[in-house]
Amino acid sequence: MSGPGDILLSIRGLQKAFGGLVAVRDLSFDIPQGKILGLIGPNGSGKTTVLNLVTAEFAPDRGTILFKDRDIVGAKSFEVCRMRIARTFQLVRVLPHMTTRENVMLGRMFGSAPTVPAHAAKEADALLDRVGLKPRAGMFASQLTYIDQKRLELARALAAHPELLLLDEWLAGLNPTELKIGIDLVRQIGREGITIVMIEHVMEAIRALCHRVVVMNAGERIAEGTPDSVLSDPQVIQAYLGGSDAAA
Repeated sequence: MSGPGDILLSIRGLQKAFGGLVAVRDLSFDIPQGKILGLIGPNGSGKTTVLNLVTAEFAPDRGTILFKDRDIVGAKSFEVCRMRIARTFQLVRVLPHMTTRENVMLGRMFGSAPTVPAHAAKEADALLDRVGLKPRAGMFASQLTYIDQKRLELARALAAHPELLLLDEWLAGLNPTELKIGIDLVRQIGREGITIVMIEHVMEAIRALCHRVVVMNAGERIAEGTPDSVLSDPQVIQAYLGGSDAAA
């Protein structure tokens, strides 16, 4: 069992190419237990590919992915889930013809600690309440707005009882009020001891939430450090942020 401050996830020499395009090149970084790490960079820099490699959607060409000191390269996606790694997706993935409650129940019933439907339903309702969706528990997922589908996807990921939660632009598209609620929710999840990796373009959220930030460009890590140090790095500003964003 990992304790606070222990390295939960360690990525070493990770590489993935698609044909002639190298999406991730010799990438290494560590994520301590209980911390929130931001993974930022311009579109196409390889960020989502990293999450896909961790969750075994893709197999790396080389490198290691150590989760609690175990190399999980070669594991299948369902095995990674049962290790207590869960995620949301940049393009929302819900089961449209199932209810909101049933979507979350599946995360509980087939996640890291499978259980019976009655127990899963009770936990699903608690999680839906937590993300502000309890009044919509009986609606089909296809009837939800885009923002509510993102909330549903987060509840389903939490239903798997993750130790490591991967958020792929979960805060994107929120209005200012929703963004504040979303930041508070992610902060509370982190306070409960869940380690989080968040891909995000909303710098307000990166500054508010992240203990450390890794910046990628063209598949490579170009900077790593605290949010303030990284977001003031001239190389990062040139590659991604632009002067006005950096000063915001």
